[in-house]
Amino acid sequence: MVLPAPVGASAYRVLYRSVGLHGEPIPVSGVIVVPNGPAPPGGRPIVAWAHPTTGVVPRCAPSLAVFVFQQIQGLRQMIDRGYVVAATDYPGLGTPQTHPYLVGMSEARAVLDSVRVAQQIGAATKRFAVWGHSQGGQAALFTGLIASSYAPELDLVGVAAAAPATDLATLMGDDINSSGGRNLTAMTLWSWSRVFGAPIDRVVSPAALPTVDRLAGECIESIYDLLLRQRTARPLERQFLAAADFYTSEPWRSLMAENSPGPLPARVPLFLAQGAEDELVRPQVTQGYERRQCQAGGKVQLLVLPNANHGFIARDSAATAVDWMTDRFASRAPPSDCGG
Repeated sequence: MVLPAPVGASAYRVLYRSVGLHGEPIPVSGVIVVPNGPAPPGGRPIVAWAHPTTGVVPRCAPSLAVFVFQQIQGLRQMIDRGYVVAATDYPGLGTPQTHPYLVGMSEARAVLDSVRVAQQIGAATKRFAVWGHSQGGQAALFTGLIASSYAPELDLVGVAAAAPATDLATLMGDDINSSGGRNLTAMTLWSWSRVFGAPIDRVVSPAALPTVDRLAGECIESIYDLLLRQRTARPLERQFLAAADFYTSEPWRSLMAENSPGPLPARVPLFLAQGAEDELVRPQVTQGYERRQCQAGGKVQLLVLPNANHGFIARDSAATAVDWMTDRFASRAPPSDCGG
């Protein structure tokens, strides 16, 4: 389906085939943005955009949003530089499944298959970078982890992630007393109880379950939506978890570990952006991931913006991220803040 597009580009809403949690074929939707004009010799590079949290039910797909293009951070610069942009919705957003929220393998497969679609539509090369924020940062890192095995025909030049979800147990534990943390935890428990059969009734108070269900039905497209969710989530301030440390018991503990990305292969350059005022994905957590990647022999550049919070770190770091990806496409040596 052709969509109204940003100036200088054409845009398509696509439905493509990916792989589900049990190896089954599933449909996934998304958007492909292609710069106008003839492709250069050899084709256009691809940037896969991995979006932050928008919800957990089908109608929350970014491709269905009124402001879909405004949500793709750095899109204007990427179009101007001739990149095809592939923006997956992830499984269960835009298609009739339960969205496997914060499930890294599911997200990464959808990202890589969106790159395959972009190759067909945009006269693109096999070279691509992935750029994501928050949930999408987790998706970007998992893409880096499985790219060579899942899509060996593609050439990943680098991973860029803004405030990525890297340590899910810490994320759930540290943030449960904040509105954003309660929202994130509620969506995770709701989704995982359905896609993994994890026992939500053992960890959520019975009186809180209707509020969790209501939150699962609300989408996030704008700041206004976040304010609405704060109102919906207000009852969780009084009563929410029956087991506050649920993430230390099974099956939750193993699910948290499986969906917390380990270090990327050392050959994959990494750009991280982090807001110093981020109270959801805390700076020390992202810095900890940077250290682990350095210890694994990787090349990592970390940009910390002193006045940025979680909601705006991708917007505020997008220009730097696009410059970093441009250098990777040009095969320039990646910068690294790792010592030694």
